[in-house]
Amino acid sequence: MNNGLLEELVDALRCLPGVGPKSAQRMALHLLQRDRKGASRLGDVMTRAMQNVQHCEQCRIFTEHPLCQWCTDTSRDAAQICVVENPADVLAIEKSTEYRGRFFLLLGHLSPLDGVGPKDLGLDLLESRLNTGEIKELTLATNQSVEGQATARYIKTLATDRNVAVLEIARGIPIGSELEFADSNTLSVAFEQRSRTT
Repeated sequence: MNNGLLEELVDALRCLPGVGPKSAQRMALHLLQRDRKGASRLGDVMTRAMQNVQHCEQCRIFTEHPLCQWCTDTSRDAAQICVVENPADVLAIEKSTEYRGRFFLLLGHLSPLDGVGPKDLGLDLLESRLNTGEIKELTLATNQSVEGQATARYIKTLATDRNVAVLEIARGIPIGSELEFADSNTLSVAFEQRSRTT
């Protein structure tokens, strides 16, 4: 027996991160059996989001408008930019810190082996913004992977060539953890970034 649309739904759900065949099948059957109204709403919202959510013209964060909520917020410091790799990083910084500048979203990191270069990350747009002279301070909050650090070095060069101050978020031992369980790279970075106590 061929369940064409059911199989198509299961296959479509597999595009979500971490969703394998069994999880996709479970979701599809749940929606069909127990929540058809929710499934219809999900389908409608997803269609509208795919049609209307774009990148902010200034920072590349997802928005329905030409400029996002962070770029239009006049209470935020337009002279400060925090560069992040993923949209979730913006939300984490907003939730956990007192940062009141603006953002720039890379949507990835440099990876020549995968064919990801500066233009793929919008670094031409960031360079144009740096050229205006409006940005005075740039904070690098890229991931600690090899690619993330290579991306940070590239951006640091762009900024320092234009006399923009560059800060990097501190890396090291998480609060509440014990030194004996820290890996050697984390411990090394923590010691490199040690500072005087008051």
